[in-house]
Order: sequence, then structure tokens, then C-alpha cells
Amino acid sequence: MKHLLSCLKRFRLDCVCAPLFKLLEASLELITPLIVALIVNRGIAEGDHRFIVLMCLLLVGMAVVGCAFSITGQFFAARAAVGCSAELRTRLFKKLQSFSFSQIDEMGTSTMITRMTSDVNQVQTGVNQTLRLFLRSPFIVFGAMAMAFTVDAKVALVFVAVIPLLAIAVYSVMGACIPLYRKVQGKLDKVFLSVRENLAGVRVIRAFSMEKKEQAAFDKNNSELEHSQVKVGRISALTGPITYILINLALIALLYFSAGQVEGGVLLNGDVIALYSYLSQILVELIKLANLIVTITKAVSCQQRVGKVLDMEGEPSVLEPTLTAGHADSAAVRFEHVSFAYAGGGNALSDITFMARPGETIGIIGGTGAGKSTLVGLLPRFYAATQGRVLLKGRDVRGVPYEELRAKVGIVPQKAVLFEGTIRSNLLWGNENATDEELMEAVRLAQAEDVVASKGGLDAPVEQEGKNFSGGQRQRLTIARALVKKPEILILDDSASALDYATDARLRVALRSLDSTVFIVSQRAASVMHSDLILVLDGGKAVAMGRHEELLKSCDIYREIYSTQFRDAKEAQA
Repeated sequence: MKHLLSCLKRFRLDCVCAPLFKLLEASLELITPLIVALIVNRGIAEGDHRFIVLMCLLLVGMAVVGCAFSITGQFFAARAAVGCSAELRTRLFKKLQSFSFSQIDEMGTSTMITRMTSDVNQVQTGVNQTLRLFLRSPFIVFGAMAMAFTVDAKVALVFVAVIPLLAIAVYSVMGACIPLYRKVQGKLDKVFLSVRENLAGVRVIRAFSMEKKEQAAFDKNNSELEHSQVKVGRISALTGPITYILINLALIALLYFSAGQVEGGVLLNGDVIALYSYLSQILVELIKLANLIVTITKAVSCQQRVGKVLDMEGEPSVLEPTLTAGHADSAAVRFEHVSFAYAGGGNALSDITFMARPGETIGIIGGTGAGKSTLVGLLPRFYAATQGRVLLKGRDVRGVPYEELRAKVGIVPQKAVLFEGTIRSNLLWGNENATDEELMEAVRLAQAEDVVASKGGLDAPVEQEGKNFSGGQRQRLTIARALVKKPEILILDDSASALDYATDARLRVALRSLDSTVFIVSQRAASVMHSDLILVLDGGKAVAMGRHEELLKSCDIYREIYSTQFRDAKEAQA
């Protein structure tokens, strides 16, 4: 709850005013039956029309004031709830931005989206309802009982008897429902996940004609959700009949005792009406309070899930402060007996040792799952090596603040990601102070001049995820974005896979004009064959390293990749 209370600090005044105005409204609601009783006992009984008119005007005035109190209270409650949820989302987003790749992999995208949306929305609803009803409903329940005693103490004993019975009945049903509501929330998450996966993978589903299978899977999840909702609905539906039975029994008792009091002249007809009104108010508020408890239970559960994310430690700026001191090294990058294992898995990399001099191009090749992307992910410290050291100009990357480290490293990931805006706004991610000349130079090096020209220039719009660009166009623009940064180390992680061979060749020639040390990750032999050093990975191990000619003679895996690809190319030309 600490995070929720912390978010509510800015809205302390709203948190006080909301229940205060709701209590003022409730006070007027408690007075209303007494005024009605006066109208019956004095105005109607004595035929005093002037008194009746005055009391009716008073009731109208109280209704207007009560409505104003209610609206004001709900305004403050809504402002506190919305403001709190906005702050909670901001903190969640900031926390998610601080997570390492390992933490993101462990949590999963759907989990993070659920926390940011449905969980926070449920917390917002809980805060809103709590501020409005948590004090108001008990106030009316006990206030109605107290007011009943002011009317007639003997008859009011009916209230003392029925309120505990009503409370037991309502909260017994709610106690049975609360665990079921939690299960419903879990099944709702499954339906949400199913819809999200289908929307994200709609092209794949259509390509494999799996619509019927996915429909069946969705129907299964939806049916389970429906079954759970029906089950909890049937139990919660008992609240109405049980409470109405108890209220009607209480009403019978109330009328029975009141009749004797009226006959004896102790109680007037208006007083009976007032007592009945108080009994009805108690019933309504107990049901509201029961529903509030369900809402609070859901909100607390969701808040706990959000709190677990906020309590997680994000990626530290420096993993090993004692490693900040380095020594002079002629190598731009050096891997020393580096191994890495993902959480809960075996080694993805084992005992990798090599060095890259400034300005060199390092090619990394291997089959799917060989560990190529994992290897280059250790350099900007997206993942931290579990054994060995990764050195950047003699400094262990675990001892370099990540802002400084990532300012030196430019990376183009496998998936080309563009953000909604313009070509210019995307390129400026590399350097927000870059001039148009610098942007166009990066575009030229990335072989993307024709892309920019065909779209109408740097200010051409980019749709969400760059959907108005082809895969090859997105890749060239993401390469340009990294080049705008002018990094010391440039990592191209299979980022030219959508380019034709001619464009790929021109890109490699252009990259040789850079002062950067370039890492090219690829499954194409043609993309790495001109590198100064080629690492051949297989099963997370560096099975060979050297230049193209050396590897053709000494490495069976590299020779097989090369011969297969170039044989296929020759056959295609033939």
C-alpha cells in the first residue's frame, strides 16, 4: 500500500474533502425521514397546509444542497482517484524503462501491459469508491439506528436485532464471492492475452489458416470466464433475496411493535414512516458496503501486483563500482573468457575470448540460436556477463555508468523499430542536436537516400511502428538513426536481413569509411566475409575465428554456410 499512499500524498485535500462532503450529504439524508414524519404527524393530521408547504420547500432545499454536496464529494473523489492512477502509471512506466533486458524477458510484455492498464484502472475504481462510500455507508447505517432511537427506543430494538443478521448474511455471501472474483480476474487476463496475441499475429494466423484453431482457443478461454462469472453471479445473487427476507421480517416486527405503540398513543403514524425509511436506508447502505468490499478486494489485489513491479530493482547505473578504474588498452573491445546464462537456463555463451581494434569490422556468424545476438548484447550491457569480462578500451563495462556506455555504443537491433512521428524525429534519437546535413549524411551512408526522397523528405510522416515503410526501408532508417549518433562502437544485429545483396554490399562499403569499430551479426556469409575478424558461433561457443580465407580452409561450419549460400546464389542465377 506504500506506493498507493505515496501517490495520494499530492491529493491529501481531495481525500479529506471527498468523504467530508459525502458525510454532509448523508447527514441531510438522515434528517429527511424526520421531516416527513413531521409533515404526517402535524401537517396532515392537523390540516396545516402552510406547514406542509414550508416542510416541502425545506425538503426541496435539502435535496438541492444534498445534491451539491454529493457532486462536490464525487468531484474530489474522482480527482484524487484519476490523479493517483496517473501518478501510478507514470511510476510504472518509469520503472519499466529502468528494467534490464533480463527483467523484461522474465516479466513478459503482456504482464507489463496488464499492470499498466487493467490493474491500474481497478486501483483507480477502488480509490474512487472508497473515498465516496467507505465512511458514508457506515455513517448512515449507525446514524439511522441512532435516529430510530430518537423516534422510539423500544421499536428501535428491532434495528439492533436485524442489523447484525443483515451484516452476517451480506458478508457471508461476499466472503464466498471474493476468492471467486479473483479467479474471474485471472481468467479475464487469459482472454485479454488471447485477444492481444491474435491482433499482433493476425498475418501469421491468416497465412497458416489457423483462424478456426484460434477461434476455438478463444472460445475455450471465454467459456471458462463465462462459467466463472455465472458461478460467482449466482452466489452474489443470493444477497438480494436474503436481505429482502430479513428486511421484510424486520418490517413485520417493526409494524407489529409500532401498531401497539400507535394504539397506545405513544407513537404517531409519521413516526412509523420514519422508522421504515431508516430501515430501508440501512438495507441500501449495507448492500453498497458489501459491493464496496468486493471492489476494494479487487483493487488491493491489483495494487499488490503493481507494487511488486514497483518494488523490483531496475538496472543499476553501474553493476560493479570497483571496476571503474581501467588500464590503457590498444583494443577497442576485448572479451576475456566470457560466459553468459539466462535465468533458469543453461549457458547461452561459453568461454568467449577475442579482441577488436579501433576501426576494425568484426563479423559474427552462426546458425539460429548460436548466441550471436546475446554476444553483442553484452557490450552495451543489455545483459551482464555471468563469467569473464567485457572490456571497452580497458574498462570493464560493468563499471561504466550505462548513460556513458550507451553513448559510446550505437546498436541496430534485429527488429527494425520506428516510432510515430516523422523521419526527422526518428533520426534525431541518435543525436537531438544533429543538423540536416548530418542527418542526410547518415541517410546516405545507410543507403536510404531513395527512401527519404520517395517519402517527401525528412519531415515525411512515420506511422505507428513504421507501418508505412517496407521492412528494408525500416532497416535502412534504423541504421541511419544509429549513424547519426556517430558511435565509437556500431553493432548491426542482423539488421540488413531485408536488404537485397546489392544494397547490402554498398552498405558494407560505406561502413568501412567510418572511424567506428563495427560488429556485424548476420547469417549471410556475404555480409561478414570482408570483415577483419570473423567469429563463428555454434551452441554458444566460438568454434573458430579468423579472416574469410582462413575460415574457408579451417572451419567446416563456416565453409558449409558459405558454400551453401553461394551455391544457391549461383543456381538461382543459372
